Amino acid sequence: MRKKIVAGNWKMNLTLAQGEQLINDILQAGLKLGEGQEVVVATPFPYLTKAKSLLKNYPGFFVAAQNCASEKSGAYTGEVSAEMLQSVNVDYVILGHSERREYFQESNAILAKKVDQALAFGIKPIFCCGEPLNIREAGTQNAFVAKQLEESIFHLSAEEFKKIVIAYEPIWAIGTGLTASSAQAQDMHAFIRSQVAAKYGNEIALHTTILYGGSAKPGNAAELFACPDVDGGLIGGASLVAADFVSIIQKLG
Repeated sequence: MRKKIVAGNWKMNLTLAQGEQLINDILQAGLKLGEGQEVVVATPFPYLTKAKSLLKNYPGFFVAAQNCASEKSGAYTGEVSAEMLQSVNVDYVILGHSERREYFQESNAILAKKVDQALAFGIKPIFCCGEPLNIREAGTQNAFVAKQLEESIFHLSAEEFKKIVIAYEPIWAIGTGLTASSAQAQDMHAFIRSQVAAKYGNEIALHTTILYGGSAKPGNAAELFACPDVDGGLIGGASLVAADFVSIIQKLG
């Protein structure tokens, strides 16, 4: 059975007090997670230990960092290593988010190193992939995403790959006014799963969790999560509103 995950990415939002209130509001909803369901809260670095403390007595709730360094240690001022994240018991780390790729020029090769670092220290990567508008309009999105997978995570052994969660981001549908349909989401998720199957076999592909990261909201989450190859969501803005985030989690099915 594949894991079903809803991950909330706070990005660079909220003070510590606001973040603590948000987590408490989510917990007060009394969510009952089903077997294999997880909720992951991806906070800014300074809030990780607080989030971990707040969630420690809630089964099925986990904490993610939003990034990690590509190197183990050294003179990299401002960076945070996977070993540092391990030392504060972080469960997951988001890698390859479209904003990191665009604003910080993170290449597939750099992301491969980050994935290796995370796995070396027992942290599960949520690896993001997806195409911008010009690629979608050209109809070459499958080749584009396949290249991201090939160059960043397909070097892993089968045992290593089992620890990977994939998040598909249709970058062209995030904050642009355009909308990705559930059919478009399903098509790409099915393609990603087929690529995993070709590399690692059907059994591993069947159990790989693939999240949708394209502006899922309470109004469209149920339809998206009903798609056979969509195993949950990587949620941005809606995860900053407790009621919206809770509503999305409840639609996980």
